Amino acid sequence: METKKVWFVTGASKGLGLALVKKLLENNYRVAAATRNAQSLISEIGETSDVFLPIELNLTDNEYVQSAISKTIEHFGQLDVVVNNAGYGQIGTLEELTDREARANFDVNVFGTLNVIRNAVHYLREQKSGHIFNISSIGGYSGNFPGWGIYCATKFAVAGLTEALAEEIKEFGVHVTVVYPGYFRTDFLSKDSVKTPENPIQVYETARSSEQAHLNEINGNQPNDPEKGAAAIIALSEEQNPPVHFLLGSGTAEFLDQKIKIITGDAKQWETLTMSTVI
Repeated sequence: METKKVWFVTGASKGLGLALVKKLLENNYRVAAATRNAQSLISEIGETSDVFLPIELNLTDNEYVQSAISKTIEHFGQLDVVVNNAGYGQIGTLEELTDREARANFDVNVFGTLNVIRNAVHYLREQKSGHIFNISSIGGYSGNFPGWGIYCATKFAVAGLTEALAEEIKEFGVHVTVVYPGYFRTDFLSKDSVKTPENPIQVYETARSSEQAHLNEINGNQPNDPEKGAAAIIALSEEQNPPVHFLLGSGTAEFLDQKIKIITGDAKQWETLTMSTVI
């Protein structure tokens, strides 16, 4: 039986991350699966083996992350694909979210991703091969979701740093892809996963409406299958020239088209004022 690449996946105990880990193991890849509670992974998949390494990880602690990457390489002898999937949704308008709530979302979604990149790139660069997937969101290129500003900002940041990283390390033969998932039928929008504002301001009717729609109507009715999403990411990892940007799931193209239309329309409407600065 052929032994394939070694993957390191964060946020591996549920949702798209868990679907990806299971799909990888089904296809004979070797997987280091990182999560806040390794026992949940062991219960779901099994104990440490030649092909599976569950790792307990605090993403916001760089030393924890450094140790997790080292354990992966020590266990498997190599590292080929990194998936920065861990993150959570934070609902709340910019006025009502506290500094602590906003920073906590950035700590996990952005700085946690940076911790993994910082510690993985050194190995991949010296190896002169590898692929990093940074999981963003449809909210990472279209931020017009009332009540989701901080979450969208974290995912815009993930997209921006991915673009820069792709340019920085392409000379070493390492690929980088930012993935923009649409609505997948996971527990991302469940009350145990997504966080709502501690001190909501009720006058924000549009934001409250969006919040309730996501929690009570969209949740459980998402059109995309996480197993098929996982299969698409795996297929992309085997491509010789993978894209820097990848839309994942139905509905994502519509958000992209709408954003392009809005920006193009604004640029044309205000072109005279834009060019008024020329000396």
